[in-house]
Amino acid sequence: MTRRILVCEMTSPDNYRYGPYHDGPDPLAPPLDLREALDQIGRDVMEGSSPRTALEELLRRGTRESAGLDELTRRVWQRRQQLTRGNRLDGTLRQVRELLDEALEAERGALFPDPSDDARFAEMQLDALPSSTAAAVRELSEYSWRSETGRENYRRIRDLLGREVLDSRFQGMKQALENATPEDVDRVRRMMADLNDLLAAHARGEDTERQFADFMAEHGEFFPENPANTEELIDSLAARAAAAQRMMNSLSAEQQAELGELIGQAFGDPRIAEQIAALDANLRSLRPGEDWESGQRFRGQDPLGLGEGAQAMQDLAELDALAEQLAQSYPGARLEDIDLDALSRQLGTDASVDAGRLAELERELRRQGLFERTPDGSLRLTPKALRRLGEVALRDVVGQLRAQRGQRESVRAGSAGEPTGSSRPWAFGDTEPWDVSRTVRNAVLRSASVGSRHVSLSVADVEIAETEQRSRAAVALCVDTSWSMVQDGRWLPMKRTALALHQLISTRFRSDALEVITFGRHATTVDIGELTALDAVWEQGTNLHHALLLAARHLHRHPDAVPVVLVVTDGEPTAHLESDGTSYFQWPPGTRTLATTLAQVDTLAKLGASVSVFILGENPRLAAFVDLMARRSGGKVIAPDLDGLGAAVVSDYLRGRRG
Repeated sequence: MTRRILVCEMTSPDNYRYGPYHDGPDPLAPPLDLREALDQIGRDVMEGSSPRTALEELLRRGTRESAGLDELTRRVWQRRQQLTRGNRLDGTLRQVRELLDEALEAERGALFPDPSDDARFAEMQLDALPSSTAAAVRELSEYSWRSETGRENYRRIRDLLGREVLDSRFQGMKQALENATPEDVDRVRRMMADLNDLLAAHARGEDTERQFADFMAEHGEFFPENPANTEELIDSLAARAAAAQRMMNSLSAEQQAELGELIGQAFGDPRIAEQIAALDANLRSLRPGEDWESGQRFRGQDPLGLGEGAQAMQDLAELDALAEQLAQSYPGARLEDIDLDALSRQLGTDASVDAGRLAELERELRRQGLFERTPDGSLRLTPKALRRLGEVALRDVVGQLRAQRGQRESVRAGSAGEPTGSSRPWAFGDTEPWDVSRTVRNAVLRSASVGSRHVSLSVADVEIAETEQRSRAAVALCVDTSWSMVQDGRWLPMKRTALALHQLISTRFRSDALEVITFGRHATTVDIGELTALDAVWEQGTNLHHALLLAARHLHRHPDAVPVVLVVTDGEPTAHLESDGTSYFQWPPGTRTLATTLAQVDTLAKLGASVSVFILGENPRLAAFVDLMARRSGGKVIAPDLDGLGAAVVSDYLRGRRG
């Protein structure tokens, strides 16, 4: 739906003028919401796409508010097919033939009652006319018509040819010259003669600024696009003339010959055809880069005249250019390259609005610092973007936790606790510090409400700052990155779980120390950005031993914190770390690998850490092994579904950090 915005302009101290707003973007448009876009990009990145690929894919799919590039491209090709499969280019030939047949029939009807030799001679002339439409029209140029219908139709043929041929070079001429008088035709001929003089002077390298101004002053009515200089005039004329030539190229050789000869009959003045030929020659020399040679097959039934055919060819060229712009496949492609005016002409205003929104979305994603370039020139998500992804993931997890029944973190007020940012009215026995600003505000509001001009403090005004006692935790989140996690669709839920936990700790429990550890054939520590962009790699091995070893090192670095170890996996250990640092792999799992892994579990137990294992999928041998781990470490085994993985991990973390 198109909105019309009115703006008010003060023309004098007492007068105002209202008019349409057309200077820049819609000032009433709602601000662009990047959350959905970032969520889609983050999902694709976590599934293994690069940020650049994820951004391009988002623009191709579109959003809930805007059609994507793929949909716009589909509509472009659909529009192209409508033009080529719904139309044919011989409309002028057909219309001239119909007018001619009607004229000849009326003339024979007028000659038949006349017994004179002149009437018989005229009938012989009509019978001797060539079958070619163009040749018949030429032969009849000196014929003395007796039938009013015949005379009028022949005049209409010449008028039609003149208007069509001019419309093929100057858009809108067909309507402008309807019922044209000889004076109108002479004025057009003078305009074309002056135009060819201007183009010839420009081709010789002369300064045509003054000549162009004089030409537009005298003939500007023929150019509603109002070109600013000779170059702009040439651009618009060459595009139209090249389209007319492509239309001629699309006809059969016989049809081309017919039309070429008919053009000489335009308005009954051969000088018009001469000026058209000169104009085409000038434009070809000035704009050789235009497509003057190609053609297009039209297979429809709706006949198009010369002007309509030229416009169809221009539309096809414009659609081809739009398809290239929407594909964004050329070097340096940007959404700003899309011609929104052309898109509006071909597909309607809604299409140009959608393309504009996509371009704005791309600009805003870059402007707001959600992407940054790495030293090698590629794109990656910035910490700001990762925080937003974490907020979305945590919001989903919190929604699941609210829908579940279970333990919640206990909060105990006390003067030694940390402020929560909340306050409450003072009650007898409270020892927490006052929230001074809220206490004074309450006093001011209460005094003003009773009309007092003095502020007095009452016990009812006092609010105290709420605090809670928290313990500090050292958290090791070990996530399985073996190929089976990708193969079975567990890759994205694993990453979203890590994002949610990271967001919770970095915003709610900032004193906690989180270490994210990935393990496949080997284990390694990663930051949340590296995990988010981590690509899946096919390799054999689930080295839980190495992951638990790195978790123990993290706990050693924080001896004063409550140890929390969380493991997300879908496979039993099939690898362990040897003393020389190499990874030993064996399938099915060997006794030595299982024993080494359990020994590391015992080490964690000595540090006071109970290991919580979240198993994904159904694997009886994995279930038996992690049960043994839980018994030896005092931990637990949780088997959530993929949708509930994040809630299960966060909930267990909240319980575990309380020690």
